[in-house]
Amino acid sequence: MYDQTTITFQEEGKMINKAILVGRLGADPEVRYTADGAMVTNFRIATDEQWKDKNGEKVQKTEWHKIVTFGKLAEICGKYLVKGKLVYLEGRIQTRAWDDKEGVKRYTTEIVASNMQMLDSKGQKAADASPEEPPLPHPGVDGPLPEEDVPF
Repeated sequence: MYDQTTITFQEEGKMINKAILVGRLGADPEVRYTADGAMVTNFRIATDEQWKDKNGEKVQKTEWHKIVTFGKLAEICGKYLVKGKLVYLEGRIQTRAWDDKEGVKRYTTEIVASNMQMLDSKGQKAADASPEEPPLPHPGVDGPLPEEDVPF
């Protein structure tokens, strides 16, 4: 499987922030709406890396990536993506900051997807191939981020 690839270079003042991922959804997308009624989906995908350690034992590392989509792509993701689905995503890396209700500065880094392609064959049971998704960790917080601390 492919893992996150980021290409950043400067040419005549232009910079590129691009992430390309191929992975499986850890849960069904969460659908939300902005104040003006635009759809937003949030989901996480897992990418795997495998190698052999110095003893020849197979080692596997799973990396979880937060994904957010907006507009028409959000509608497609909300309608067709399910836990375990294999997807190809392109987007940009974004870090957001906000103050929680106690005034503590919080950060989250996510991929804002601009392109998505479903890779599973029609009729394939995607959920059977999905690793178990861990709870969303957040810096400085034990366990998942409380819903009231999410900035949207």
